[in-house]
Amino acid sequence: MKKQLLSIVLIAVCAAGCAEQKTTVSTASAEKTVATKSLKPRAKIILEKALKSKNGKLRSAAIEITVEAGQKDMLPHITRLTRDPVVPVRFNAMVALGDMRSLSCEKIIRKGLNDPNVNVRIAAAYSLAKLNRPQFVEMIRAAAKSNDQTVRANAALLLGKLGNPDNIELLYEVLQANDSIDKVRLNAVQSIALLGDERMYRSKLWALLISKFADDRVMGIQGMGALNTAESRNAIITMLQDDILEVRLAAAEQLAQLGDKSGEEEVYEYFKTQPDLNKAGMGNEMAVRAIGSLKSTRLNSELTKALDSQSPYIQLLAARSVLIQLK
Repeated sequence: MKKQLLSIVLIAVCAAGCAEQKTTVSTASAEKTVATKSLKPRAKIILEKALKSKNGKLRSAAIEITVEAGQKDMLPHITRLTRDPVVPVRFNAMVALGDMRSLSCEKIIRKGLNDPNVNVRIAAAYSLAKLNRPQFVEMIRAAAKSNDQTVRANAALLLGKLGNPDNIELLYEVLQANDSIDKVRLNAVQSIALLGDERMYRSKLWALLISKFADDRVMGIQGMGALNTAESRNAIITMLQDDILEVRLAAAEQLAQLGDKSGEEEVYEYFKTQPDLNKAGMGNEMAVRAIGSLKSTRLNSELTKALDSQSPYIQLLAARSVLIQLK
């Protein structure tokens, strides 16, 4: 299979010495917060615009960022998008209602059980399960054995997000099925890692990290992040020395999500090269995403330029980096 670098905007188809030291930390934190707060109105406008975009991929990405950044005031847009003409958008919107624990939207979610597309139906089942309706989990488990590879891949994704280790055995069946395509297997690997099965470290994730293909290494980094053990975090740290810049940035961003700032200097050095933030290349996307998780004052200064980017994707990722710091 021919490999190419992934341009990652998000997504997945279908989560404080001595007194003098304390004062210093508090002051730095206050400066960072004030600087980021001033960008919040612009970030909110960009997010809302993306949720209303004519571009389905941008709408899908905006839905995921809405959930990640905890923007519950955008809930009316999410509910509207459960009726979107584009299936992946409906899927993401339906999943989002569960991830946002929107009990008031249960009737809307239940309507999703009658959607003409099975991917949206299992997304509705997922959200109902997240709202403490466990009887709907079986719909997703059944979908994991579907002959439709997209349905199977999305079911594998959702089983990981549900967080129940009882689904690990089924995910291994999906992973090892002779007819499962690469996307299905990758989702199964990610979900098994997310559910904490450390067998993934040696059996699958390490192989991705040492692959000759850069996009494989990025997926390995993300899988190691999902596993989130001391050993897997150390493995990600080694990827800060990778020959490919985008892989190093992916490692820095993943570590930042885990609360480890080991890759901050890599991101800082990237911005010192003054990249053209009007372009939505993988390097720009990973670096702008990393700013939000790193919560670094010196990196936050780059957010103004990113918010003004001519690329709606870079704008959206910059909005994400502002908003997740203010959750």
